Amino acid sequence: MLTRRRFLSLPAAVAMVALPEVSGAESEKPAVLQAISGKAQLAPDDYPATEVWTFGGTVPGTLIRLKQGERVQRLFENKLAEPSAIHWHGIRIDNKMDGVPGMTQKAVAVNEQFLYDFVVPDAGTYWYHSHLRSWEQMARGLYGALIVEESNPPEVDRDQVLLIDDWRLDDKAQITNDFGQMMQMSHGGRLGNWLTINGVGMDVSAMAVKQHERLRLRLINTANASIFSLRLEGLKGWVVAVDGQPLEQPEAPGDIVLAPAQRVDLIVDVLAREGEQAELLLLSRNGAQPVHRFKVAGSEREKPLAEPEPLPPNRLPVIGKLDDVSLTELVMEGGAMGRMSSATYKGKEMGIRELIQEGMVWAFNGVAGMTDTPLLTAKQGETVRINLVNDTSWPHGIHLHGHHFREVLADNDFGPWRDTLLLQ
Repeated sequence: MLTRRRFLSLPAAVAMVALPEVSGAESEKPAVLQAISGKAQLAPDDYPATEVWTFGGTVPGTLIRLKQGERVQRLFENKLAEPSAIHWHGIRIDNKMDGVPGMTQKAVAVNEQFLYDFVVPDAGTYWYHSHLRSWEQMARGLYGALIVEESNPPEVDRDQVLLIDDWRLDDKAQITNDFGQMMQMSHGGRLGNWLTINGVGMDVSAMAVKQHERLRLRLINTANASIFSLRLEGLKGWVVAVDGQPLEQPEAPGDIVLAPAQRVDLIVDVLAREGEQAELLLLSRNGAQPVHRFKVAGSEREKPLAEPEPLPPNRLPVIGKLDDVSLTELVMEGGAMGRMSSATYKGKEMGIRELIQEGMVWAFNGVAGMTDTPLLTAKQGETVRINLVNDTSWPHGIHLHGHHFREVLADNDFGPWRDTLLLQ
């Protein structure tokens, strides 16, 4: 397999990471978005191109950028050898457009089509990805960014989208076909050994900048299982939004932790001078390693701009008082080194060995697989409170489709609006 040692021995270079882009504005004829196999040069040039699955022929898929309140129309054509679908992650959306086969729509069969048609109500950084066999289809490249611009965007010199992914590649730079292995599925998931930014290996992932230039960096973790810890070097930054939703006040980033599917919007000023290091660093047990370099040449202005103002908030529903709100509990159990001895699967109580034979090692509230009844039923506009309990040996990212939520902190204070929560 490709190794990190091989990876770090490569010479540094400068490559402008650019994504193919289309507008999402309404038109008479919806744009076509194909899921189709192809090739991408994920590894260094002395390796062959990697066979991938793509949205629109590229990895990541075509960047969709539009204004808040505009309409997205995409005629999805499935040109893969198996069914697929598209989930629009983080968008408050009509259920029938959410893209979950078996729940909100039928899977789009080979050579069939499905029209996704919806309005984006909230500005922010979002993304789209396969939601059928996502543990494989996403790992083969089926994802892309969806950016919804504010009507009054912040003052920046450039707006850059950075999709961070890790790939599990063999020594010929091809994606390993070891999906669904019980060892991986019962532990932390299928981890990669090769990291890319916008489909470009971090050995060449870089962009040319000027001192005191102001950038908006939209970071998206598109990995299936890897949790990335990141840090800025030679850059002064502020976190202005998480999961697409603006913070009430910009915050110093510190170490940025991104679970799979989480996003963070940064506004950064380039402080490094020409010849100095300006980098986005990946933190690991092996130390800090640059995943994206900023090549400084020249100066944009004599001194940095003033600190950024908060982004305009989205009009999310108001959370009501918690005093009389009933509490629903959702307990995660199972996995390697877990304490789950049995669970109900397909209406039958099974011991852990029988569950493993069925390919089931995780459970919610004692039930493996989909439950027959909803976790809870609520009226539109009702405030709902869920107590999430991670009774496993592994961290988990929890995503609520079609909703944003706030973590309840001490004294009934709230964390920021999110759609994906990392639960240790």
